[in-house]
Amino acid sequence: MKLLVGKTALITGASRGIGKAIALKFASQGANVAFSDLKYDEQAESLEKELNAMGIKGKGYASDASSFESSEKLVADILTDFGTIDILINNAGITRDNLLLRMTEADWDLIMSVNLKSAFNLTKAVQRTFLKQRSGSIINMSSVVGVNGNAGQANYSASKAGLIGFTKSVAQELGSRNIRCNAIAPGFIITEMTAKLSDEVRLGWEEKIPLRRGGTPEDVADVCVFLASDLSSYVTGQVISVCGGMST
Repeated sequence: MKLLVGKTALITGASRGIGKAIALKFASQGANVAFSDLKYDEQAESLEKELNAMGIKGKGYASDASSFESSEKLVADILTDFGTIDILINNAGITRDNLLLRMTEADWDLIMSVNLKSAFNLTKAVQRTFLKQRSGSIINMSSVVGVNGNAGQANYSASKAGLIGFTKSVAQELGSRNIRCNAIAPGFIITEMTAKLSDEVRLGWEEKIPLRRGGTPEDVADVCVFLASDLSSYVTGQVISVCGGMST
């Protein structure tokens, strides 16, 4: 039985990596999928074709999640094209790693804008729709470094920790209207970004993980399906770590 039939999901930052895995997993569960990225490029076009070939409605949009105006327009366009939005995945995120001693103000501001402000922008934009239909699931993509911190990632860690506070506050504000808000904290996930690491660095990470392996984007996508579906109808304000036990 497919868990998301009749639902429409909006996923930001979904042309590649974890976002793409979520889009494909949701489509396999029967959801219509609207996804966005900063640019509508060849990867976005390819994903859109792949989604539609799965028998659901899929469409990609070029949108800057860090822009309030762009986010408002994105949601308005999706409502015109799909008629509704039932699930929001705030997945857009980037890194600009450096020791605090060398970190620039521009790198701090950029990370906060893309990783944290974007969640405010999109949640604010879909809130009216969710309140009107008295239902909705919001999933914010945090990180284990938002829980534990990490040297060389003060900006990234702070933005992901901010998402956790945002998640818990939104859950309390909107819970009475049957709107749920949860966060996922991925650990060491094998993506295009982490694949560029040396074998030595990768093995060093894996040795710290009780399950002794890096996770896959599909591991994260599976938890997203749970939080988006009725299986988690009594779950809100929570942070679920998908980290192989790294943060234990």
